[in-house]
Amino acid sequence: MKIGIVLGSTRPGRLGTAVAEWVAKQAVGRDTDYEIVDVADFDLDLLDDPVVPGAANRQYASDKTRRWGARIDELDGFVWVTPEYNHGVPAALKNAFDVLGPEWQKKAIAFVAYGADGGVRAVEQWRTVVANMSMLDARTQLSLSLFTDFGEHGFVPSERRDGELGGLFDELEELAGLAEQLRR
Repeated sequence: MKIGIVLGSTRPGRLGTAVAEWVAKQAVGRDTDYEIVDVADFDLDLLDDPVVPGAANRQYASDKTRRWGARIDELDGFVWVTPEYNHGVPAALKNAFDVLGPEWQKKAIAFVAYGADGGVRAVEQWRTVVANMSMLDARTQLSLSLFTDFGEHGFVPSERRDGELGGLFDELEELAGLAEQLRR
């Protein structure tokens, strides 16, 4: 199984890079392959395809979208590293989700969020959004606080975060196995 750790902020100086790298480091040695997928690397345009993604049958007009879609198709599940911006989801990650359709269908997803209140409002919004693609979302989530998990030395998660992330991985991997059966 292959799980993408999707880095969902494209903002210069973003905090998510350190979080995604920490998630990837914690995943080393598991039976599932985890790899960082950075939305910024795809330079996606804002909903630029004239055909609704769900009806495009993966035949997108944009080369960028086709490349993004091929990358998402390779994966069985996702850990979304998502900030909370203004009590909501980040625009770049929402757009990255919206430009595709079947590539997301019946795959597993878990959330590692960060923000002033741990990114919990963004995660709740994401749960509603991903349900439209019949994604299986893990109940376990990591909610990182800008006040306790970040400081003058950057991202420094408390010791309990390692165990919490391990539980998230366990649940996500189980859901990814179930989702794989649903896609057959």
